[in-house]
Order: sequence, then structure tokens, then C-alpha cells
Amino acid sequence: MLWVFTACKKEELDIAPISTGTTETFYLTETDFIQGSNAIYNSLRTYPDRLINLSETRSDNLYAASVLITQPYDPINAFRTDVVSSNYILTAWNENFNGIFRANIFMDQLDKKGDIVTNVALRNRLRAEARFLRAFFYFDLVRYFGKVPVTTKPVSPLEAEGLGRSPVADVYKVIIEDLQYAIANLPTSYLTTNVGRATKYAAQSLLAMVYMARSGPTYDIEGPGLGLNEWNLALPLLNEVIGSGQFSVNGSYANIFSHTNQSPATNKEAIFSVMYVTGLNPILGASFVSLTVPDAYFTSVLVKPAQLGGAGRPTSYDLYESYENTDERKAFSYILHLSPLGIPGNRPFVKKYLDPTKVPVAITDWGINFIAIRYTDILMLKAECILKGATGTQTDVDNIVNEVRLRAKASKMTNVTLAQLYAERRREFSGEGLRWFDLQRSGNLITTMNNWITAYDELKQIQPVEANWIIYPVPQSQLDAKPGLYKQNLGY
Repeated sequence: MLWVFTACKKEELDIAPISTGTTETFYLTETDFIQGSNAIYNSLRTYPDRLINLSETRSDNLYAASVLITQPYDPINAFRTDVVSSNYILTAWNENFNGIFRANIFMDQLDKKGDIVTNVALRNRLRAEARFLRAFFYFDLVRYFGKVPVTTKPVSPLEAEGLGRSPVADVYKVIIEDLQYAIANLPTSYLTTNVGRATKYAAQSLLAMVYMARSGPTYDIEGPGLGLNEWNLALPLLNEVIGSGQFSVNGSYANIFSHTNQSPATNKEAIFSVMYVTGLNPILGASFVSLTVPDAYFTSVLVKPAQLGGAGRPTSYDLYESYENTDERKAFSYILHLSPLGIPGNRPFVKKYLDPTKVPVAITDWGINFIAIRYTDILMLKAECILKGATGTQTDVDNIVNEVRLRAKASKMTNVTLAQLYAERRREFSGEGLRWFDLQRSGNLITTMNNWITAYDELKQIQPVEANWIIYPVPQSQLDAKPGLYKQNLGY
């Protein structure tokens, strides 16, 4: 597993300055190309943090309002327009584009020096991995920002200053073409030394998610939804993954997140994971684990003060109370603790990734992987496609939902509706960063959020949600870098 976040030995691959000739002297051997591929994966390292900061915290899953201490996520949770200066959205913008630039440089060098990789199958696979990752980064960008600059070639800093934002449809065109290439050229699995790299099934899963996002409503903004009816394009891709026989619903919900069940070779829920290793110098572990849990919890498990995480972000009471008493996901996923944010009473916090026996020396160095594409998600996305009009039956939908619920020891359901499916997804994927994107696709984001704010915003800090706030603004620093190059998203 060390390959994912092991940095390249040569600093030239560090992206900036892109226009120098240093990359020309880096790619001299097949090993250099393997290291260059690893460097693209390295840009995934903060992806789970982005999901928690920008999707989970934005949604009705977390009530992260604060009184006693101002928190950096306050503008995100409260829908404040000063979010334009948030480091969280700047990180999402920069890290994704760093990954894209790395992929572009890598493929440019493959074009120029690809013969160094004498194994043609390996050469094609490396290109397919780069195109999968570029699509992954662009999809992350389009879901958060809508229109973004598009480039499939290396650019100099001067050239980058002339790249305006492309229409969402054009961004999707690049994403779809990249994923179609990846599907045609990636293997279905790897031997032990390469476990964790992108596979054909990861590419199929991601392309299905792209078609589903495109099929979501436009909300009259330039966001990820295009109002297309591509549910029947997504369904065959999902069916191929499901029918592959490589993945299955884990018999134990807790075991999906076990620190001792991290290898994608053994965790059959893991279609694609962001891989971490703890205990190295420099730190190559995960920081997302402790983002939602307050310091007081770590103190209670005898963690030294220097290791403490943050204020924590309480889970919404309505989500916490929506689990049946027999549902094992509730006890496993949450810890009740006194909120440090000035909100009265004990609050539930997501702890599903925490193992008190595996606390690292540094709180940003957890050794658990993050499952970015999970098999249960693929099953439930299939149910969503059917309920949106793709080929299938109500029995198919009920069977999928009940497989998920019975695993958790919850009761069976019949005639599952879209609203019930989204509610089940909310329970199943709490803390995994999917909720905001589910709301985008549902067509009910504004109504759902505003009803929730009215009912549960005890501190009256959250603004009523409007359509423009479904996507984030272009970071202010990007607007300031070249005034006039980007037009800010409406509403900011």
C-alpha cells in the first residue's frame, strides 16, 4: 500500500513551475513513469477532508453551528457569502487542479518518451490510470464549482492565466471521454503490489455517477445538473460492476470501517479507496478521521493534548433519531458527547472511522483508508436509477434496500419510494460525504434544506438556502490573481 502516498524522489514533479524543462529530465526510466503515476494519486490525499468540509458540513447531516469559538467551517455550514475566502474551497480548487496538471504532464511525457515503458500493456494502463484520475478531479470540481477551466495538456503559468472557465457540458465531455478510455484499458484487478490502483470497475462506477449527476435538475444555475435523462446510461455500468462478482455487501457494517480490514483485496465493499500509511516521516496518514469528533472525546480515550483534533461537528438530531432501535449502524457510527460549540446538551458525533486502540502519534496520521467508491453505494444508485425511470422493477429496488437494511438489523421495507431511498442513503452513508450530492440529484435540495433549517437551527445562524448556493464560489484569491479572467458564480 505504500505506493499511493510515497512522494517522488525528484522535486521537479511538484507541479510549479509547470513551464520549466525539469520534467524532461525526470522521466528517464520505467521506474520514473511508475513514480510519476504515483504522484497523480498523491493529489487524492485530501479528498476525504474535502467531502467532510464541503459536502457533509454543507448538508443537513451536520449541525455545526458555533457560538463559543469561531470555526473555519462556519461560512460553509451557515451559507454565508464570505465563504469566497474560505481556505476549504481554495484547497478543493488547488488540490484538484494540481492532480489535473500532474496527469497532463505525465501523459505528455508518455507521448514523448513512452517507448521507455517497453511493455505496451503497462504503458496503456498507466495512461488509463492518469485519465481516470483526471476525470475524478474534474468531476469533483464540477460538483463543487460548476464551470471550471479545462485543459488536457501541460500549460505554463502564463498560459494558465489565459484559461477561462469552460461550460459544464464541456467539462463533462472531457470527463466522459477520459472514463471511456479508462474502462477500455484498465484491468479488472491487480496483484498484491498494485492493489488500490484504479480498475475498470472503478471507472465504470465513476462514469455511472457522472451520468446520474448530469441527469439531476439544473436549478437554473450553471451547476452539475444538466436535466438530462441518462439514468439508462448509468444503469448498465452499475450492473456490470454488480455482476462482476468481485464485490459484495459486507456481512458486518462495522467491518467495512475496521482498521484491520483495509486492503481492497479483502474488503469487498472497496471499489476504489484513497490509501494511507501511518507512522512515516513525512506524515502520509489520514486526517479526515478526526474532523467530526470533539477534543473532549479524545481526552476521554487518554489522547495527549498535543494530539487533539478540533471542536467537532455534531450530527443532526433528526438524522440520529431516524435509525430504528435495532439498527446497528446507530451505535457503531456515533458517540454522544457534550458539544464544545455552545449548543446545549449531549450531541451525537460521527465516529465510524475511529478506533481508540489505533490512535496515531499525530492526529493527522491515521492509518485507515477512505473508501471513495463503495459497493453498497453502487447498489443503491442502481435502485435510484430504477426509481427515476431506468429499466427495472419495484422488487429490484426493494431487494436492494432490504439487503442494506437487514445487514444493519433494521426491518424490511416494501414499495420503497425515492424519498425513502434518499433517507436510507442518509443513514447508510452518514459521515462519508455523499449527502450534498444526493440532495443535488434529488431535485429537492432547497426544500429539504430550508425545512431542516426551520426545524433544527436552534441558534438561528443558518441562512435560508437559495439555488445559487448549491455550488460554491470561485475562490477569491483566484479572482484576484487575474481580475476579469473569471466571472464569479451568481449569489456571491
